[in-house]
Amino acid sequence: MKIKFNWGTGIALAILFFIAFIMYFVIKVQSDHSYDNELVVEDYYKKERTLEAKLNREQNAADLTDQVTIHQNAESIIIHFPQAFDATKITGKVSLYRPSNQRLDFDIPISISAPQLLIPKSDLAGGRWDIAVEWKYNGTEYRNNKMLTLN
Repeated sequence: MKIKFNWGTGIALAILFFIAFIMYFVIKVQSDHSYDNELVVEDYYKKERTLEAKLNREQNAADLTDQVTIHQNAESIIIHFPQAFDATKITGKVSLYRPSNQRLDFDIPISISAPQLLIPKSDLAGGRWDIAVEWKYNGTEYRNNKMLTLN
């Protein structure tokens, strides 16, 4: 038996191969956990309601003459608080947020005796980190943000 191959058969085969190609990628993305799409924030709408307070804390930090600085060296991330402030009265937390993997996110409480906080890089995976320092001094709340890329 001889099968006749014409334009109609070719177009039908091309469409079938295209559908199979697309279905392969759909199944691959759905079954492979490296393509997981996590929510950026669990309670998005609840977080949105606190936006004005967050903006006020960021403005308080921007109004300081001696700014909080966040930088890195070979071994650690260093957060410097204003020298004029009594470091023992600074409270709050440092949130390290990893946009690519929610499981790596964590918070560090601020409890310092000197005006700086060291975070060892050995605890952190390489790549992009968003750092938010939310701190309080003498009843005034502050917030500083920085994006760092670790090697």
